[in-house]
Amino acid sequence: MMYLQHFGLREAPFSITPDTAYFFSYGHYADALNTLLVALRSGEGFIKVTGEVGTGKTLLCRKLLNTMDKDFVSAYIPNPQLSPYGLQAGVASELGIALSNRPYGHHQLQKMITDRLMELTSEGKKVVLCLDEAQAMPTETLETLRLLTNLETEKYKLLQVVLFGQPELDERLNTRQVRQLKQRITFSYRLEPIDREGLDSYVSHRLVVAGYQGGALFEHRAMRTLYKCSRGIPRLINILSHKAMMAAYGRGDTTVDEQHMRLAVKDTEDAQLAHPPRRRWPWWLAAVTVLVSVALFYWQGDRLPGVSL
Repeated sequence: MMYLQHFGLREAPFSITPDTAYFFSYGHYADALNTLLVALRSGEGFIKVTGEVGTGKTLLCRKLLNTMDKDFVSAYIPNPQLSPYGLQAGVASELGIALSNRPYGHHQLQKMITDRLMELTSEGKKVVLCLDEAQAMPTETLETLRLLTNLETEKYKLLQVVLFGQPELDERLNTRQVRQLKQRITFSYRLEPIDREGLDSYVSHRLVVAGYQGGALFEHRAMRTLYKCSRGIPRLINILSHKAMMAAYGRGDTTVDEQHMRLAVKDTEDAQLAHPPRRRWPWWLAAVTVLVSVALFYWQGDRLPGVSL
């Protein structure tokens, strides 16, 4: 990255790739991770995490996978837009089941997964399946997922599932076809954008992880514009911060000011400066105002001496 040496950085601080070294353990992000870990340790079967585009669901998912200790065995499906068979094959592969090129029947695959889960459970392991972008999962595949969670002993679930998805996932779960799956969700968490107080800490955290050792790199007005235009969404914060630093570097400046940030905003389609809406009076209020003005005009004309209308 061209500006690394200019700002004294070891690596790019505002990359949009989900690097767990940059996980921001603040506010609801820390709460979400703790909620997931507590729920999984207690053996809950189904957990759901939703959030708008760019709020950090994938980063949270990867942080969860990296945080689980040796008592857990994890399986990760990054793109669950799969057929029911594809989901079963993906889970089997993640659990270390060797599959040949010959086709398997659904029941055969289910038995292989069950046997593997029983084996892991007998070793004292808890198996967790994490699915990212779950709102894209076809209805038939959601039903296959539900059947996978039927696997249990008298005391334990053989498989715990964490769904990460956009708010559209809630809409999917509210449909009649998958109502049985919705009833199984025992924990839910909604990721919200970063608040204004957390923005300074978020930006500083990423800069420090990237090796920055100087003073405040972003001026106050630049931060104010950053928050207003990013709406606190981490992905937009990263994009705007990166572009603003490039603008500062291009002009030879050692700090990022409001002008640099406005250039970044202008270059980013989903982050425009909001203009306050014009106040519009209701039509009936405007009509009443006109009528009152006319009535006063005639009334005053009748009372003035020597004035005839």
